[in-house]
Amino acid sequence: MKNVLVIYYSQSGQLESIARNIAKPFLNSEEINVVFHEIQLEKPFPFPWNKTTFFDAFPESFLQIPTVLKPVPDDILNTKFDLVLLHYQVWYLTPSIPMNSFLKSADGKNILNNTPVITINGSRNMWIMAQEKVKVLLKEANAKLVGNVALVDRVGNLISVITIVNWMFSGVKKRYLGFFPLPGVSEKDIQESDQFGEVMLTQFKQNKLEDLQPKLAEIGAVKISPYLVTVDKTANKIFDKWSNFIHKNQKKRKLLLKLFYVYLFLAIWLISPIVYILHVISYPFKIKTIKKETQYYQGV
Repeated sequence: MKNVLVIYYSQSGQLESIARNIAKPFLNSEEINVVFHEIQLEKPFPFPWNKTTFFDAFPESFLQIPTVLKPVPDDILNTKFDLVLLHYQVWYLTPSIPMNSFLKSADGKNILNNTPVITINGSRNMWIMAQEKVKVLLKEANAKLVGNVALVDRVGNLISVITIVNWMFSGVKKRYLGFFPLPGVSEKDIQESDQFGEVMLTQFKQNKLEDLQPKLAEIGAVKISPYLVTVDKTANKIFDKWSNFIHKNQKKRKLLLKLFYVYLFLAIWLISPIVYILHVISYPFKIKTIKKETQYYQGV
């Protein structure tokens, strides 16, 4: 009997739904014992969010400052797992505070030590740099990253901003104003995510997890947008300056967060379209670099 641990943190329930769908093939195998663990915080973040708490989470999210978690149950800590399916969200281009806190915790490092890990993220669209940060944390935990799946909102960048914000602030997954698309990862993609679980299970049973990622990429587990990679990298440099400045000036925190909100609004609605135009113009001159980056980010 092999042991598989499914880890997730979910406010809206979307990531939990993804986790349970991907795990279906494992649950149907009599040779595998599947355990689910939902990361829980001593002081939970609100859902739905309000504007103040949403932006107040920015500095600590980006700087990867952990918060206090509730203890992992002893039965999980006392079990040696043969595989971990690690599901996380992206907050401010970084793994969420709950997931970051887990990966940095003593319990997290104990569970992941010398263990194969498959990461699965559910995000609006930009996840590349967050995954790079997860890679570092997994390496520090002595875990072995063997696969990655990225499930994203398929609608356009600016439209998804509107729909996701409405969802986060209302707590209801609905068509904003009655005609915008539903926010988040589509229900179709969530329901069909068990196909990734099938591939994971096959490689796991054959003890060939080292060959897993190319097979996942073949069936669309990781799709790369060169434009979003550029935006992600650029925004990370800017967020680094903002987050450090705010965190180091706690007396002016409220004011600085308001200024950050204004900056973010302008960046999304004015700067990102300009970046897109520049990307289209420069694309023919960067084809080799883009192909190399795409190959790298589709791997582990």
